[in-house]
Amino acid sequence: MRAAIGLLAEQGPSAVKARTVATASGLSTMVVYSHFGGIPELMRAVADHGFKELGAAFARVPVTEDPIADLFAMALTCRRVARENPHLYDLMFGLSTRATYRPLSDADLRLSGRSPAFRGAHAHVTSACERLVRSGRVEPQEPEVIAAQLWSLVHGYITLELAEHFVEFDDAAVQVLLPLGVNFSVGLGDSRERAEASHQAGARLYESIVQGP
Repeated sequence: MRAAIGLLAEQGPSAVKARTVATASGLSTMVVYSHFGGIPELMRAVADHGFKELGAAFARVPVTEDPIADLFAMALTCRRVARENPHLYDLMFGLSTRATYRPLSDADLRLSGRSPAFRGAHAHVTSACERLVRSGRVEPQEPEVIAAQLWSLVHGYITLELAEHFVEFDDAAVQVLLPLGVNFSVGLGDSRERAEASHQAGARLYESIVQGP
């Protein structure tokens, strides 16, 4: 899996073949087939690994008294993970990368939304949304629905940024993603003043995580 992830990062999906993965691992091609069954199964394992790493990154975001700040810190964390290996991010979310490989026969296993690894990462977002609803800052609604909407918002932004649709902005995270999050929070029922303050706090929280102790 490490070899496949490295090939994705350095050369893109077209480089991931049984032969190249085996060469990068210092093993024979039979190892790929004996451990995974083939490249499609390996890619599924790689995608699950990506979601586990994303979940671990979310877990490093401290739980504060401001759930909106926590959610924005997680949004920035997801953006960083995507920018570190865009091809892996594409694979995780079923974008063009996955179309490169032969589909697996079991649709349930192919869908990221049913993957335990995905659910584990998504649980961090849902938990913060539950705290948001309990805080009374937004209108009462299902936390799972808020989480799905927020996931869509952040994923849409990241996808467009990776495709270089925001080149006219000096800092798209500040100029696009932050106000987008503020507008989303206001739409849920928060005041604009509090939403802006929380997103600024979330940006500072994220920077403290990146910089470390």
